[in-house]
Amino acid sequence: MQRTYLPLLALSTAIAAPAWAASLFTSQPLDQSRFAVLAQPVGKSDWKLLVLEQIKREPLCWEKRSDGLIDPALNRFDFSGICSRYIDSNGYSLRVGDEDLASRYRLRLEQQGNAVALLAMTPSQPTELLVGRGTISQRDREAFVAIELERGWSLERRAYGSQTLSHVYFANGTPLSQLIAKASRGSSEAAPAAPASGSKLKPLPPQPGSGPIALQVIPFKP
Repeated sequence: MQRTYLPLLALSTAIAAPAWAASLFTSQPLDQSRFAVLAQPVGKSDWKLLVLEQIKREPLCWEKRSDGLIDPALNRFDFSGICSRYIDSNGYSLRVGDEDLASRYRLRLEQQGNAVALLAMTPSQPTELLVGRGTISQRDREAFVAIELERGWSLERRAYGSQTLSHVYFANGTPLSQLIAKASRGSSEAAPAAPASGSKLKPLPPQPGSGPIALQVIPFKP
């Protein structure tokens, strides 16, 4: 079957999402049990975010190990038509309060002690949104850490009209302003006490920059 592409929108597969894209796309709910949000260890301390989808029941695309880590079983067979992988901003993005934030926010993983946090951030807003968190039992290059989404967050499918696309959202129905306010309050409560008079504060490291996020519009085809 020939794959069809949306007119005009598919002229480029690596263009930044324009402002009107926020209202162009809608979303559809997904069966959360068919998905795994994972943190893949990279190098000595970095992590890479990926999402796996189980399209057919068997064989399993991932399996939980006895130590709590996730075994990426799909690497041991031809998973075409059985599993889907979403490995970068072309495959997943943020949607908050019915607004597509792909052009403004990016998702990143940050290790915090024995946990890894999934955060949504933008250069224009210092407050980061906590989307999910996972526990690191050990660092194993052959296994991934499962990320549990925070309350209110879920995976949804991007849609254009009646057509579903091969792109998933980390979605939350709460308006963005409310999420930022809640995250700001949480940061204030967790902040350490102010230093005594005369002590010097260490400058904060600069916020990492973020260029335009690539937008790839491909109709979803299991």
